[in-house]
Amino acid sequence: MMVSTQGRLAAVVALSTLLLGGTGAQGGAPPPVTASTVTARIDATRVSAAVTPYAYGMFIEPIGGLMNRTLWAEMLDDRKFYFPVVAEGKDPPQPLSVEGKPALVNRKWRPVGDEAAVTMDRTQPYVGAQSVRVAVDAAAPRGFAQGGVGVARGRDYAGHIVAGGTPGTVLTVALVWGPGAGDRQVVTLPPLAGEWQTLDFAFKPGADTADARFEVTGTGTGFFRVGAVTLMPADNVDGWRADSVAVLKSLRSGFWRLPGGNFLSNWDWHQALGPRDRRPPVYDYAWSAMQPNDLGMDEYMALTRLLGVEPYVTVNAGLGDAHSAAEEVEYLNGPATSEWGAKRAANGHPEPYGVRYWNIGNEPYGWWQIGRTTLDYFMIKHREFAAAMRAVDPGIILIGSGAMPDQMHPRDAKENASLDSIQAKFGTENDWTGGLLAKAWGDFDGLSEHWYDTVEKRPDAPPADELMEFARAPANQVRMKAEEWAIYQRRFPAMARKPIFLSIDEYAYIGAGTKPTLKLALAYSMVMQEMLRHSDFIRMSAFTFGISTLDVTPAGATLNATGQVFKLYGERFGAGVIPVAVTGDAPQPYPKFAVGYDHPQVKSGSPTYPLDIVAGLSPDRRSLRVAVVNATFQAQPLSLAVPGVRADGAGRVWRLGGPALDAQNTVGAAPQVTITEAPAPSLRGPLTVPPLSTSIFEFPVRMGASARVAGQ
Repeated sequence: MMVSTQGRLAAVVALSTLLLGGTGAQGGAPPPVTASTVTARIDATRVSAAVTPYAYGMFIEPIGGLMNRTLWAEMLDDRKFYFPVVAEGKDPPQPLSVEGKPALVNRKWRPVGDEAAVTMDRTQPYVGAQSVRVAVDAAAPRGFAQGGVGVARGRDYAGHIVAGGTPGTVLTVALVWGPGAGDRQVVTLPPLAGEWQTLDFAFKPGADTADARFEVTGTGTGFFRVGAVTLMPADNVDGWRADSVAVLKSLRSGFWRLPGGNFLSNWDWHQALGPRDRRPPVYDYAWSAMQPNDLGMDEYMALTRLLGVEPYVTVNAGLGDAHSAAEEVEYLNGPATSEWGAKRAANGHPEPYGVRYWNIGNEPYGWWQIGRTTLDYFMIKHREFAAAMRAVDPGIILIGSGAMPDQMHPRDAKENASLDSIQAKFGTENDWTGGLLAKAWGDFDGLSEHWYDTVEKRPDAPPADELMEFARAPANQVRMKAEEWAIYQRRFPAMARKPIFLSIDEYAYIGAGTKPTLKLALAYSMVMQEMLRHSDFIRMSAFTFGISTLDVTPAGATLNATGQVFKLYGERFGAGVIPVAVTGDAPQPYPKFAVGYDHPQVKSGSPTYPLDIVAGLSPDRRSLRVAVVNATFQAQPLSLAVPGVRADGAGRVWRLGGPALDAQNTVGAAPQVTITEAPAPSLRGPLTVPPLSTSIFEFPVRMGASARVAGQ
């Protein structure tokens, strides 16, 4: 989408703020008032397609160091020395991104001891274009160091260094966690033997700090050189942080889209195979950031196995070509007897990974995208990619990279799209979803859509209005997709004969005030509910980013408030639940205070204002589940009318809430945003929904004859 790069960057900044600390959005409650009863009518005879296992998926993209230290366990930046080791202030300039934005900053290596003794060896590098070379001295240690390393007291860390040099030269590695003489651990390595060798080391720091320093120094009469160095928590699993993986696994996300994003369009997956120390570092021109290339397809497949989810792979259709994409399919899915399957087996993975879901290109329509083309030219590319990939594995499910007219406008245009304002865009260069439907039919099984909604500033709005509009805004993005999908169904009758699906495989609420608090959790609850209303065609979604559901520090990881939303819906409104119709007599009003841009002018939500309600039957149709979001400061009485369904006893309720809008969950503190379970009255009894909460009620029911027949 038009703000996708900015959106992902804002998500990175928000995650960085989360990891480094900061203030949450404050929300003062107005005086309580008496609320009138909201009545919702649930029609169990009007059913939608069951929720798929892919309704609450995740997306991840290696933007700068985003994944390091949060999910990927590496603690050192530039571990293969893409940048020269120079004193502060002497770093060479980095190129701007394709959007003209400054580089994402990596922590740098700095000389220790005589600065002139540290040079870069470009004649015989271990990997990439250069390695670091240090002329040693018998009297004083010389080498290099990197600061800003986060460590936890008493935690075990393990690493290794690939080094060579004058035989007999002695190297030491040190971890320094404080200013005192005892605030360090020094490990002396075996004397060098000349050629490149890998030397292991381990540390256990004596204090918590976000600014430890890792040092490599040597003494002797010749030189030493280093080609690669790594440091990770010792309990990592295949390079992934064990604590983060354990928490993310609890979400049961169904699938992860990886890799993807703008990074992908100038990344060659072939370069990220084999031993990680031997993979050359690469420069990501989309984000102006160096990547050590430690994350390749084998690492991503290992992550999906650890998480218990399916992989969804996007191929490079920017600077990449159909031949490369077909080779990638063969590497992941081909038998060990095939050319690329044999290479996979040689890398230690003899069995095919069996990746089913594949996406052709990332946002190829965007002016920010490397390799961006016209719509007509990309249709040629898409068809070539589809043919080449299916020739390798005819069973794969292909998803085309679409973009609906509400997302498409010139770079500097500012628009709050409405259904009326976008009508002229259908069938033009500003309609990539329509382009795929018109010119590539049969060469995809589903279409993707990305959206990022930006928080508006409403300084003069009363607190109750500000909260409601904040919570409703991102769900309008989903509703706009649904309205446009209906237009496509009318324009392309073939969609009725061969159903295709929509995958919203990048989305996030960004901008000031989107720290993961209870307030943000209410907004994401409404997003979940709007997608559930359209389960007939929205079959997949992937949140930006998977790690944005976590609070992560060197000491551990825990689900933040956003993560609790995914946990609640994944467990209580997950795969197999059958959404049913909800009506009422309180329509949602149009959005207020829409003074920003890229805010669709539609009305998401159920006609039960100020509550938002969805309902569904359990897979066995023996219970009714009703999800209710109350983004108000008042308790809301609720009455449910469910004709044709007989109550069969008292219910239960699972409720997400917290003490205040800015409540949050952080490592090392008792969680403030929690999910509680409690008894609920029977389906026919009066209900009260607490303020600032998301509740999922479950009632045992027996279906009447008409409901059973209509629901079959």
